[in-house]
Amino acid sequence: MKKIWILFGFPLVMAAAAVSDFGSFAVNISKIALGVTNPVGTIRYICSTAEDTVTLPDTPQDEEKADDIPARDPFEEEEQAPITPSPTPYFDTDCPIVETVYSTAVSDIIYKRQNCFVKNLTQLSKAEVETELLGEMAFRVEKNSDQPQILIMHTHATESYQMHSELFYDPEYTCRTTDTDSNMVSVGKIIADKLNSLGYNTLHDVTLHDYPSYNESYGRSKQTVQQYLAQYPSIKVVLDVHRDAIERSDGTRIKPVVTINGRRCAQVMIISGADNGNMNMPHYKKNLRFASHFQNSMETLFPTLTRPILFDYRNYNQQLTTGSLLVEVGGHANTLTEAQNSALLIAYSLADVFDNMQ
Repeated sequence: MKKIWILFGFPLVMAAAAVSDFGSFAVNISKIALGVTNPVGTIRYICSTAEDTVTLPDTPQDEEKADDIPARDPFEEEEQAPITPSPTPYFDTDCPIVETVYSTAVSDIIYKRQNCFVKNLTQLSKAEVETELLGEMAFRVEKNSDQPQILIMHTHATESYQMHSELFYDPEYTCRTTDTDSNMVSVGKIIADKLNSLGYNTLHDVTLHDYPSYNESYGRSKQTVQQYLAQYPSIKVVLDVHRDAIERSDGTRIKPVVTINGRRCAQVMIISGADNGNMNMPHYKKNLRFASHFQNSMETLFPTLTRPILFDYRNYNQQLTTGSLLVEVGGHANTLTEAQNSALLIAYSLADVFDNMQ
C-alpha cells in the first residue's frame, strides 16, 4: 500500500502543498515527511489549512469617540501600565504591609450627598458643609480649547512607591526618587495625557519642587503655579498630585488598594483646604464644591476608588484658583502600577465632571 502511495499519491500531495502555500522551506520538509507516513492525515491537513488561510475583506468598525466616557471598562483600549520594577525584595516580618480598602459610612464627621463623601475636620457645621456639596462650581472648563484649561503639577514630585508587590518593605528605602519614570511625575503624566486626548487642554509641570531641598517646597511650587497663571490666565483647574504615607505606630504600612475591572488600583483621596480666618483663602468653599463634584464622579464611575474628601484647615496654595485641589494617589505602600492605573481613572472622572458643565 505504501509503495502505491509513494508512486501515485505522493506527487498529488506535493502539488496540493504547492497550491496551498505551506510556508517556509523547513516547514515544507516536515509536511512532506508527514505525507509519506500518514497520507490520509496530510490530505485532511491540506484541506483544513486552505480553509483557515482564506483572507476576508476588512470590515469597517466605528472608532470610539475621543470624548466618550467609558461605561464598562476604562482599561479596555489602554495599554497596561508598566510593571513596577521588581528587584529582590527585602523580607522582614518586622516591616509588614497590610492591604486595606477604605470603605465609607456616614458619621458625625462624614457627610454624604449622592456618591460624594466628605470628612469634615473643621468647625463649620454639618449644614454649612452640606450646602456646598455638589453646588454650582465657580468656573467652567472649555472643551477643545486652544488655550490651556488645566494644570497638573507636583509640590512633592520625588514621592514614589514600593518597587515590588510583596507585603513587606525595606526600611532603608525612602520611597523617594528623582527618576521621573518612577515618581509622581509619571502619575501626573498619565492624567494629563488622557485629559488632552479627551479634549481638555492640559499642561503638566514636571519640576521637582522638593529636590534638592524638601524645605519650602510649597513656596517653590506656589511660584511655579503663579507663573503659569500669569502666562495662561485661561487655566481654571490646578491639581497638585501627591501620594500619601499611611503607617501605624508599630511600623506597619497601610496599602489602600481596590480592584476595578480586573486591575489593582490605589485608592484616591482629595484634600480641600479650609480657612480658619488667618489663611488668606477667602474662596475655599468654591474649591470644596469642585472637590465634591470630582469625588462624586469617581465614585459613580468607579465605585470604591476613593476615600472621603478631607476637608480641614490646610492651605496647600489652594487660594490661587477656585479649582485648586491636592490629590493623594495611594500611599507609599502601593506599587507604581497601582498608582498609574488610578491616574487613568482620575482623568476619566475629571472629564466626566467637565463634560457635565457643557
